[in-house]
Amino acid sequence: MHELDGRDFGDLSFRFAVIADTHVNAEDGKTSSPFAANAKANTRAHAVLADIDRWAPAFVVHVGDIVHPVPELPSFEPACARFKALTAGLRAPLYLACGNHDVGDKPVDWMRAGTVTQAHVDAYRRIFGPDFYSFDANACHFIVINAQVINSGLPAEAEQRAWLELDFEQHQGKRTFLFTHYPPYVSDRFEAPSYDNIDEPGRTWLLELIRKYRPEALFAGHVHNQWYDLFERTELYILPSTAFVRQDYTELFRVVPLRDYGRDDTPKLGYYIVDVHQRGHVAHFIRSDGAEAPANVSGSRDAPRSPVHTKTNLAAAVGVDMRHAWIEWTDIAATGGVQEFERKRTRNDYPLIALWEMGCRKLRVPLQDLLDPPVRERMRLLRRLGHRFTAYVFGTPGAAAQATLSEHRGIVEALEVITPWEQAIHVARELAPLRSALGLRVYLSKLRRHEDAKFDGSKFNHFINHGFVPVEHEALAAFARSPEARAGVDGIVVRIPKDKMPWNELAACRDLEAMLGMRVALQVRLAADNPAEPIEDDLAIANRVAETLFAARLQDDPDIFFDSFVDADRNYFPHHGFVDRRYDPRLASHVYRHMHASLESGASRPSALASGNTSTLRWCCAHDQERHWLLVQPLHAHAELTLDVAEIGSTRIGTVEAIDLGTGLRRPLQITDGIVRGEQQLQAPALIRFR
Repeated sequence: MHELDGRDFGDLSFRFAVIADTHVNAEDGKTSSPFAANAKANTRAHAVLADIDRWAPAFVVHVGDIVHPVPELPSFEPACARFKALTAGLRAPLYLACGNHDVGDKPVDWMRAGTVTQAHVDAYRRIFGPDFYSFDANACHFIVINAQVINSGLPAEAEQRAWLELDFEQHQGKRTFLFTHYPPYVSDRFEAPSYDNIDEPGRTWLLELIRKYRPEALFAGHVHNQWYDLFERTELYILPSTAFVRQDYTELFRVVPLRDYGRDDTPKLGYYIVDVHQRGHVAHFIRSDGAEAPANVSGSRDAPRSPVHTKTNLAAAVGVDMRHAWIEWTDIAATGGVQEFERKRTRNDYPLIALWEMGCRKLRVPLQDLLDPPVRERMRLLRRLGHRFTAYVFGTPGAAAQATLSEHRGIVEALEVITPWEQAIHVARELAPLRSALGLRVYLSKLRRHEDAKFDGSKFNHFINHGFVPVEHEALAAFARSPEARAGVDGIVVRIPKDKMPWNELAACRDLEAMLGMRVALQVRLAADNPAEPIEDDLAIANRVAETLFAARLQDDPDIFFDSFVDADRNYFPHHGFVDRRYDPRLASHVYRHMHASLESGASRPSALASGNTSTLRWCCAHDQERHWLLVQPLHAHAELTLDVAEIGSTRIGTVEAIDLGTGLRRPLQITDGIVRGEQQLQAPALIRFR
């Protein structure tokens, strides 16, 4: 039985790659499609296939739509030959699943596409080999099926049905992975049949086999976008294409689509690297960004080092504030393309994909998320995968909310209650029974009013502000000594505004924590306090993220959240976040990911040394038992890396390595006459290790 709790996956046993929907054309740069992006399919497939070699996978599985021309077109077999030529240099064994472009669409009577026939299946078998089969590797079992023949009534359907049932039975108890082109469903087990899923009764037949035999994971393609679900004990992944995005799903985003009305949203393109551990697996999305040359695939520049993921990134102490709806359902319009006669309801899983790519575990959400049944069930699933939830609410939760917290205990691990200061003792008294009964970690946050300007220098306005500031320590000390506080709360919330440096503020909060004898949670603002001031300097935001993460490693189990995860491109306090409104990553996302990948190997918690500034850089230095760590933040793009070793307090000048936190690339540095100099200008914060 594979584990899903994200705590102990054991050692990495091996890894494999999964790609989908290459849609290779008969000739490079030419396509039968009316869309310009399709003409790039061949060069994009070549870039991905070459890039996969960086990871040295045990094998590669392609889950269908190998080529773009359908079997009845004369360009079909030339496209198959072109695909074989593109994959000839792949070092790892390649296993293929057929897609609807390879054998014909599932039987439908509401669109003009050619449907699957036995002749098409026979042609595929002649060109590529079996359309359903299994193989063993590294003590695991892998099953590849032909989803298009399900419900077809063809001889191939009955043949596959009998074989699959027997294959599952003969290998039950063995770690098994299943590959198909059509997914059983996209986001809901009971969703209506559409162009994008397997119809009934075949869907239930397949899902009942999955329920009975519990394969560890299922990988599907076809929809050219990404979704994740957990069916019983089986993790279901729908992969992106390497070629283009299905633009009907741009309805998921509240922003103008990218090129070709969303079809060429290149940050959505890529493939999966699946790390199989002793207990469980981790599926990493590797963005290809539509690159047409392997050197331009940015998502794996730091390969073959294992990337981070929420499941296994136990060191991810800093979370993000989910101000935007992050689990929501959208009705996809009846577009006249592949869906004409009704809308499709689907869930937007791109926020989740972006969080996993960063390796972020902790999420701050409004308590209303727990009270919403569909969102709550999604939170329950994500809790099993390693996510940790802090819910916030204004005032003591009401009776209905308390009942929900009790009934669904374990989903939320911390509760943050915002209250006016004059009600703090009363609220703490009310929270004591809830804290005791549910075992929740409870934090109190102060609602700030105009009279608090003497503490934080703010001006009177109508906008909401909450969180304590360290200079309020005397009032906080009196509160912490009260019996109500000791019984009702575990700690308080401190707000770090944008004009305060995280390195200094986190140190002050550690002192405050020691003085109060209670925990201090922090909210690190990425937006300005002025609701009309846009903050759109991605480098400055990335620097702030890097400094917070670096300072957080000096603490033991801190509760820190960045505010916030997604761009605020409308409403109040406009600012960039970790991702834009398409959930494509900004520089801060890459910095979060690469900081954790870089510090993950350090077993001991470092201690702070010093921080400082030059005319072009800000730096912070810490050390553990083996090395000194130096975080360098360029104050502007193209800054020169020049630092005096004596100034930063480092005496270890043996081996020096710089890690670009924007790309993950590592390079050695030289020290000449006590000066550290980089050969390249800094485009992002960098982490330097002195051994």
